[in-house]
Formats: sequence, structure tokens, C-alpha cells
Amino acid sequence: MRNDFKVSCQKRLNRIEGQVRGLAKMVDEDRYCIDIVTQISAVRSALRRVEEEILKDHVAHCVEHAIRSGDKADQRRKIAELMEVVGRVDR
Repeated sequence: MRNDFKVSCQKRLNRIEGQVRGLAKMVDEDRYCIDIVTQISAVRSALRRVEEEILKDHVAHCVEHAIRSGDKADQRRKIAELMEVVGRVDR
């Protein structure tokens, strides 16, 4: 993972961590249920965006490297990994 990309992901994840702490506080304060659910949805969305960015980076580097290497076994392995994780993401 490129360093600039890693820093960007860490910033996003730190923000999400803050959102989750805020959710815990909302529950502790007996805030309105719909407000809590709305914030949960925002956290899910933020996590999905980080996930998408990491997958894009994986394709741009790891999968591309396997393709350029010419190693058919590595290519199949990287593609299989990618398909497996994409299948899990959709569930």
C-alpha cells in the first residue's frame, strides 16, 4: 500500500472511529432511535467507501503486478481472492 494512500485511509478510519464513539454516546444518552439508526447508516457508508478505495488500490497494485509478472498461477490466485472478497462484500 502506498504511503500517501495509507495515510488517507488512516484519516478516514480515525473519523469513523470517532463516529462509532459518538454512536455509543448517543445510545448512552438515550437519544432518539431514528437519529441513532441514521448515524449507523452514515458509519456503514463511510466504511464502504474505505473498503472500495482499498479494493481499488489492491487491483491497481497487487492484481496488476500478478498480471505483469506473467505467472499464471499467481494471476488466478489474485483474481480468485478478488472475486471471493467481492462476493462477501455484496452480502
